[in-house]
Amino acid sequence: MTESLSLTGRTAVVTGAGAGLGRAEALALAAAGAAVVVNDMGDGAHEVASQITAAGGRAVAVTGDVSDWALGARLVDEAVSAFGSMDILVNNAGILRDKMIFNLSESDWDDVIRVHLKGHAATSRAAAVHWREASKAAGGPVYGRVVNTSSEAFLFGSAGQPNYSAAKAGITALTLSTAQGLSRYGVRANAICPRARTAMTADAFGENPGDTGLDPLSPERVATLVHYLASPAADAITGQVFVVYGKMVALMEAPKVENRFDAAGSAFSPEELDGLLTPYFAGRGPYENYAAFSVAELEKVALATGVLAGA
Repeated sequence: MTESLSLTGRTAVVTGAGAGLGRAEALALAAAGAAVVVNDMGDGAHEVASQITAAGGRAVAVTGDVSDWALGARLVDEAVSAFGSMDILVNNAGILRDKMIFNLSESDWDDVIRVHLKGHAATSRAAAVHWREASKAAGGPVYGRVVNTSSEAFLFGSAGQPNYSAAKAGITALTLSTAQGLSRYGVRANAICPRARTAMTADAFGENPGDTGLDPLSPERVATLVHYLASPAADAITGQVFVVYGKMVALMEAPKVENRFDAAGSAFSPEELDGLLTPYFAGRGPYENYAAFSVAELEKVALATGVLAGA
């Protein structure tokens, strides 16, 4: 492994790392040389930490709910006390409470926003405090990487996931704010929108249809990108959003202004807006809106070109 991809001497905190995508990310970071603080709610965190140490790596388990604001600071403190540094934060923990908007309960909304969005914010805030203080002490930039887990649901506005879509949109905005606010301290922050076959996505993706080779939706495929974004090689990459699955990594482009409408006088009247906007939107298709439905075309291209091939 080249020096620019090595994580030797670095310490990573990975949330939701007891199973699925988080587990694959923790193992990948450990394989690249990082010491790992493995977080999850239950015994899975201890099992993954044990797996890392059995393979010759360094890891500790810290169990707890990421939506507990104090846990963020505890994870950072554990990284520093156990391994001497805090360099990489990978936010992955999440839950699903899928409902159409008309069936959504208050708890369905609160639980998903709390775990996903507040959970990302709690750990990001704690890591940001640490890096800011470390940068001031060092008199210059330090090493810091944040990889947040967003979703294509925020790009589409998934109909059956209003809570999840909103949480993931918030995580994307949080990532951009983190990238802007911490760049002066040397921190890079990016978001990934992964597709991976895990227990949480079993209903959506089902079983692996292939008999040989690596599952096209294997979490390990996503973990490779996380390893890269956590490495020194990715120093020039921040404030970006990637869609990743199969053999593909797609970089999302920022939204653009489609058109601008100006009042003839000092302010619009309803009649003037009617005259400008009504004909402009006449005949527009149901998918011609702010939702990034063009991302779905990646699937068609992937199938046509073998990007989702298991080999």
